[in-house]
Amino acid sequence: MTTSIPAPAPSAATPATRERMPWLPLISLAAVGFVLLSAETMPAGLLPVMARDLGVSEGVIGQFISIWALGTVVVTVPAITYTQGFRRKPLLLGALSGLVLANAVTAVSSDVVIALVSRFVGGAFTGILWGILAAYGRRISPANSGGLALAVVATGAPVGFALGTPLGSFIGGIFDWRWSFAGLSALGVVLVGVIAIIVPGLAGQPRAHRQPLRRVFLLPGIPIVLLVIFVWMLGHNTLYTYIAPFLRDSGSGLTADLVLLVYGVASIGGVIVTALVIDHHPRLLLQASIAVFILAAGVLVAEHASPVAVLLAAGLWGLAFGGASPQLQSALSIAGGAQSDLANSFLPVAFNLAIFAAGLVGAVLLNVSGGLILGAFMAVLGVAALALTIAGRETFSART
Repeated sequence: MTTSIPAPAPSAATPATRERMPWLPLISLAAVGFVLLSAETMPAGLLPVMARDLGVSEGVIGQFISIWALGTVVVTVPAITYTQGFRRKPLLLGALSGLVLANAVTAVSSDVVIALVSRFVGGAFTGILWGILAAYGRRISPANSGGLALAVVATGAPVGFALGTPLGSFIGGIFDWRWSFAGLSALGVVLVGVIAIIVPGLAGQPRAHRQPLRRVFLLPGIPIVLLVIFVWMLGHNTLYTYIAPFLRDSGSGLTADLVLLVYGVASIGGVIVTALVIDHHPRLLLQASIAVFILAAGVLVAEHASPVAVLLAAGLWGLAFGGASPQLQSALSIAGGAQSDLANSFLPVAFNLAIFAAGLVGAVLLNVSGGLILGAFMAVLGVAALALTIAGRETFSART
């Protein structure tokens, strides 16, 4: 009697040999991005009700966002470095579970100090998730569709901007702010179950292939990509953070919620465009996105008093910046090569450093010149980012 020997299972370390796009796993990873972004920004839409319920000022509640960013900056790179050898799926599920728990503590806490600590912990887990999501999406997808996979995974962030934060604000206004956080935690629990069932497992980095953090940071292309991230994000977030005073000084009569809604919806279009183009013309796509970003800033400066022009600029702004994350994650992944997880861990750090800097720079600019200067600052930083992509054209023209 002969015994048939089953064919060996495909290696978890090399799932990029798949021929079909794993749409459902990619969508579930995108949903994780939605939870991350919504959890980070939700306090912005709930400032008054949270401040009133916790008996503190709105400025203190504003620190719920800052301390989240601090947790991301402090923890991401060391955590990703330490966990290079961990299997990716348990790490993904563990970090998501930690985020859900931290968010739930925020929802039930009546002590602002405990709530702030939970936000720091949530930001730390978020940094780990941002550090592995991009490479995860690429590794479970066909090798020639890495950019498309990144674009799908990255869709969650702009959807969080467009729908997650406003929805949380709506729920908090009708019921209680705690229900907004609880609802997000409930969605996270569902995602833990879905990912456990449908997302393929991945091996960690073999010890022989790991490199020291400093060496990865200095890999050709990594520094200039990070510099583009910081400069472009600083220009974006300075105006995004202080859009209300800009609109107040513009004379357009528009409200921040309407402008940001237009921006958020348009940013989803930016992700779609990115998904269609990124695997074929990555450098052209990135430079065109930054050029449209500069155009949007120019319209805001030149036609700030026109409601139609401002809304048009908001649409161009969202279209240009909506695909920024997958475009830059793709560039980091390509430059990082086998160290793509560690390379991508630098991205949330650069983003959150820019967020922190934007708060400070924007406050100084407002005190010195008023809200209108923010549009000009956005344009100047856009030009600087475009110049950097031209200087590093070899890095940004690499194909996935």
